[in-house]
Parts: sequence; C-alpha cells; structure tokens
Amino acid sequence: MTPPKILTIPAPDRTANTAANWPELPSAGTIAATAVATGILAAGAYVYAGMWPTSQLFGRCVVAAKNPSQIALTFDDGPNDPDTLHLLEVLAKHGVRATFFMIGRFVRERPEIARAVAAAGHLIGNHTMTHPLLLIRPPRVVRQELRDCNAALEDALGAPVHWFRPPHGGRRPDVLRAARELGLTPVLWNAMGYDWKPTTADAVEQNVLRGFRRNQRGGNATNALLHDGGQAALGQDRRHTVVATDRLIQRWKDEFALRGEVCEFVTPEAWAQVAH
Repeated sequence: MTPPKILTIPAPDRTANTAANWPELPSAGTIAATAVATGILAAGAYVYAGMWPTSQLFGRCVVAAKNPSQIALTFDDGPNDPDTLHLLEVLAKHGVRATFFMIGRFVRERPEIARAVAAAGHLIGNHTMTHPLLLIRPPRVVRQELRDCNAALEDALGAPVHWFRPPHGGRRPDVLRAARELGLTPVLWNAMGYDWKPTTADAVEQNVLRGFRRNQRGGNATNALLHDGGQAALGQDRRHTVVATDRLIQRWKDEFALRGEVCEFVTPEAWAQVAH
C-alpha cells in the first residue's frame, strides 16, 4: 500500500512585512511642498478667473464680438476736468461714439461733465462709487458701491444706467450677480492703453495697437480700455490719452480704407447678445 502524500505548506515570508520592504512614504517636507504648490495653483486659478479681462469662469461678461471691423473706445475713472471734455472734442471731430465708465464720487463733484458726456450721445456706465477692488471686498460693500454709483449717475443724468465695469476687472460670481440684480451688464476689455500712469501718447497708441493686432489675428472686435481720469483724485493729467485717441481713430479709419473696408466704432450695446 502506497503511503499518502504529505501536503507541505510553505512558511510565510515574514521579511515582506518588515519596515525595510514597506513602500516609502513621502517626507513631511514633500507633503508640505505639495500642499504649497496646490495652494499656489488654486490661487492662480482664482486670480485668473477674477481678474483676467477675457475670463468668463466666474460668469458671463461682455468683451467683444467676432467681428474684427468693430472697435469700441471705452474710458474709465472720469469724469475728470479738463481731459474728459477734451476727449469729447476729439470724439466729436471724428464722429465717434464711445463709452465712459464713471466713478460715482467724481460724478457727485462734477455732475455737469457727466451731463456733457451724455448730451454728446455717449454711453455711460457704473465704475463703482470709490473704485475698490471688488474681488476682495465683502458682498455688502460690493452692493453699496454699485448702488451708490447708480444713484450718483441717475441723479446727474436723470436716466437709469445699464452698464458696469468692475475696477481693475476684479469680480466674483456674487459681484456679477449683484450687478445684474441692479440691472447692470458687466463689461470688460481685450486691449489696453496702460495710460493710468505717467506715459506718452506714443506709448498709449502702441499699447492699444498691440491688442488690436492680436484681436485682428483672432477674428475678434477690439474693446479698448483707456482712462479719462484717475481713481486717486480729480484733475489727473490724461493729455497723453487725448492725443493717442485722436491718432488711433484716424489711423484705424485710414488703415481700413486702404483695405477697402469700413471701421465701425461701436459701444458694448452692439455686443450684449453676441459677445464672447
């Protein structure tokens, strides 16, 4: 009789459970560095969504339409004497209608300039009462800034205001919601003169043209941000902006004419339904 086979069970390899064979855990320094990098990326995404002028991540804003023959000239931080009035002269000379986003506290001090802008047929919008960065202000402050500026403009103009540009472009979803609850459509930009600081008309012109060329390549209209005033106080020197505006309008008219085309100067009203 053949003896039964004895089943042999191998002993477990206990070395597999020793600390030397465990997967290496990241160090505290690596974990901390990863957390910092994640925070930086999140902060960067937040700033992009809330500050970059063409971003739509926090909500829809008017920027420009897909029409490279259209140009909107927009001016922030007025009313401001004397340069807002000088701009009105330039725009009248060329027969161009523009948009002025006004600071409420300056409207209270110079309502006659706001009325002159409206009488010339230009579009007027809300640029808050005191020009804060709304991205970092509490919701109650945001609502008060918008309401107070609306009241200042409506008192001066005798008509409601429907357009809004956040100072510095700073916005959050609740900022845009508060604007819309007040009947305001947010407007941003896609070309900039960088004219809020001491500079020259040549520099302002070239800065705007750089954005214009980029928009032309992309098949987009140009929404140019310029400044007729400054947030710090009335009386800011914007002669460089006045001269650059005169040059830009003439340059665009000539350039389009050479191509057998017509340059169409518009306001954000033209893009409210089709803007991207």
